[in-house]
Amino acid sequence: MRMIVAALLIVLAGPAFAEEALDCENAMAQQEMNACAAIDFDEADAELNAVWKEAIAAARDSDTELKDMGDDGRPGYEQTLKAAQRSWIGFRDEWCAYIGFQARGGSMEPMLVSGCMADLTRARTKDLKDEMEGLGN
Repeated sequence: MRMIVAALLIVLAGPAFAEEALDCENAMAQQEMNACAAIDFDEADAELNAVWKEAIAAARDSDTELKDMGDDGRPGYEQTLKAAQRSWIGFRDEWCAYIGFQARGGSMEPMLVSGCMADLTRARTKDLKDEMEGLGN
């Protein structure tokens, strides 16, 4: 029984140990570079999600100010921002798939896709931060 539990713990902990063992500053093997690019994207995505919460809150605040000016029948900041973000995510995902086709089917394709997604996600995060500053937030 102890052997089964120990084996199960090793299998479940494997990815955590693997991530800790990665040296992304000196990655040489393609598998390592792919994993590091995925980690980089995950970090960029986490930052975007944090800024998104601020951006949506700022959009809601701006909508409150709009209500004081009267309803002109057009969508507000929040609704428009959500629609733009959905479109942007679709664009990012398709564009980066296209970029990955430079190595289509090859071992480098995941790295190209993740790198593209990280770059575009960081740019989008900057855009949202810049826009919030423009809204006075």
